Amino acid sequence: MHTTEQQPVPAHQPATGSGASLGNAKNEMTGKEKRMNKYISFPGKIKNDLAESRINLGIALLFIPVGFLTFLFHESGHWMAGELLGEQMVLSLNNAAPCSGYYAEQANEVFILAGGPAFTLLQAVISWIVIEKTKSIYVYPFVIFAAFCRFFSLVFGGFSRQDEAKIAYLLNIWPYTVALVVLSALFLVAWRSSKVLNLNLKALGYYIVLCTISILLVIGVNTLIR
Repeated sequence: MHTTEQQPVPAHQPATGSGASLGNAKNEMTGKEKRMNKYISFPGKIKNDLAESRINLGIALLFIPVGFLTFLFHESGHWMAGELLGEQMVLSLNNAAPCSGYYAEQANEVFILAGGPAFTLLQAVISWIVIEKTKSIYVYPFVIFAAFCRFFSLVFGGFSRQDEAKIAYLLNIWPYTVALVVLSALFLVAWRSSKVLNLNLKALGYYIVLCTISILLVIGVNTLIR
């Protein structure tokens, strides 16, 4: 009687065929899911950042009227100073000047020039006081835009054309003296207001983006109507 030897069966046999294919497919899907999650997480991160910065649709839209009002309030400072000094002034969105094109009293010019930055500082200080009392985030745009618009104008609007530079020239002092004083005061008020509202540097970045959009809109409208 012949006997047939049986081959030993390996205890652990490597996966082959359909099992291996399923494993590869699973790994491939995992990679795709990771890539999808990466793309999905970016909008989610922005959403979380905006929530932490206390920025909602109402705050974002508020920057539009705040931009126009800040420019008008600044120019109103020039206009009011001129009128109080006996000048016949004309007022527009981004300009206030004597109707005749020149000052009746040349000595009045420095005070009329100072009226604009003074009113911008006044807006920031009043808004800061309201924030200290109410902790309202809806007042913050009036503070941050006041500081941003003077910085933007001095840096990108031609320094020598700005009120602060003209005042320094008339007073025969270092050209940057008045600009540094005004910006330092505005930045100090903005910093204090941010601290009261618990807004960090990341939040400040988002508010600067809103300020930039607002000021570009004001500049665009002013270009169209002048």
